[in-house]
Amino acid sequence: MPTTPPTDGPEPEARGLTRTQRELIVLGAALGVGVLVMPLLIWLAGNRVLGGYLHGENPGAGPWSLFADYVVGLAHGSAVFWAVALGPLVLLLLVRGFLALWRVLPQTRGG
Repeated sequence: MPTTPPTDGPEPEARGLTRTQRELIVLGAALGVGVLVMPLLIWLAGNRVLGGYLHGENPGAGPWSLFADYVVGLAHGSAVFWAVALGPLVLLLLVRGFLALWRVLPQTRGG
């Protein structure tokens, strides 16, 4: 009769973060990347390919001008700005969904 091996120590939740806490940290990090890192990456790519960011009459505007415009766009509820902000989170959820589907498919094919 198989038995589960005894554990040496406290329950997994007592040793560290719960699964819910880990998920919230990962999802919060993905949202943080979308809000803070993506504008910088967009500025870097645009600066290399398209040239400097023009902010009104200031032809030498840098990444902070783009970030300020980005935050204003988020505050106004622009779908384009929110798509950039939520992009890493949506990508993470899609990858997780595809991986879960990948794990389930071999079981349904063989069974």
